[in-house]
Amino acid sequence: MASTSGLVLGSLSFPPSTRSSLSITTGSIARRALWHKKRKLQSLEHNWNHSYKFIHGGSTPHKPKTRNFLMKATSEPFDTQTIWKSTKDILHTVQKFTISYYLITVLMSISSTSLLAVENLSDISPKFFVGLFKFIIAMIFMHWYTVGINQLADLQIDKINKPYRPLASGKISYKAGVIITISSLFMSFGLGWITKSKPLLWCLIIYFVANTSYSINLPLLRWKKSTISTLLSGVPTMLIANNVAPFLHMKTYVLEKTTIFPRSIVFTILVMSFYYSVIILSKDIPDIEGDKAAGIQTLSVRLGPKLVFWTCVLLLEMAYGIAIIMGAISPFLWSKIFTVLAHGIMAVILWYRANSVDLKSKDASQSFYMFIYKLLCVENILIHFKKNFRSRK
Repeated sequence: MASTSGLVLGSLSFPPSTRSSLSITTGSIARRALWHKKRKLQSLEHNWNHSYKFIHGGSTPHKPKTRNFLMKATSEPFDTQTIWKSTKDILHTVQKFTISYYLITVLMSISSTSLLAVENLSDISPKFFVGLFKFIIAMIFMHWYTVGINQLADLQIDKINKPYRPLASGKISYKAGVIITISSLFMSFGLGWITKSKPLLWCLIIYFVANTSYSINLPLLRWKKSTISTLLSGVPTMLIANNVAPFLHMKTYVLEKTTIFPRSIVFTILVMSFYYSVIILSKDIPDIEGDKAAGIQTLSVRLGPKLVFWTCVLLLEMAYGIAIIMGAISPFLWSKIFTVLAHGIMAVILWYRANSVDLKSKDASQSFYMFIYKLLCVENILIHFKKNFRSRK
């Protein structure tokens, strides 16, 4: 009978003698195809894990069992959702590594000071915004370098003071941090060189030297160990990068005019000097524990957080007092009224806020430090009330 004497395949029947050889051949082909498919999937998984480990410092995404992995690969593409989710995670981690709250105030300070170079409303043209964009982009990359070199040099300190940072938390590897930092430095100087703006190039050089010397631990460097060296290098550098250089860049390179320092830029430099001094001093108050462990003798470590805190408050109150006096002697009535009133209100708010801070709480100290940046943003708006725009020359 055909049903018992042969193997039926479709409408064909095979004799028993060919049954074993056909089974071996068919099985070999199926196993070979499955082997090649498995090797291909393992190769894809290996390449992805290698890229993921580079960013995340040795960790790999969750690896399911082989059986489930093969079943999923058969029913739907393996890498569509997984790669997209991990890519977003990587980009978010890199963003946290390179962008900080200080960058927002830097961009606002640069933009605000650039407007002080405008003498006539007709100066605000597409050329003005292109020139401003060139300065900002170069400074963003330099800021990323500064943030990067500081995190790389302070990795052990950040594990105590700021364990949430990408490097300290292990979300990004040390190697990836080095690559991001060096790439940002080359991009910054490259853009500055292409622009050919002398104020911008000098600003980048000064910013690079000062912040590198502040962070790296080499002989005669690591300026952050001393509060005096930090103030002497930090305040002038911040004034140049955020105020003086943008003003000169817009005045000489973009608008191509003679450099004249009006009352508004003098007022800005004077008041911002107090702000930058307070920022440098107050940033160490929440970081006392890590600084002590690293042997960094900041003013907060030496004198205690309370004395440094109230010194910062009094310095800002002095800045508001100077602003009120300069506003009172302004020849423009509207500038006089608004400058005096606005800074008086800010002085009261600062004093009220300072008296509610619990210096024993690290979170409260950090919150007050962030509050200073908010005051700085407001000040970048108020400086324009010392400016007198003209409709024409």
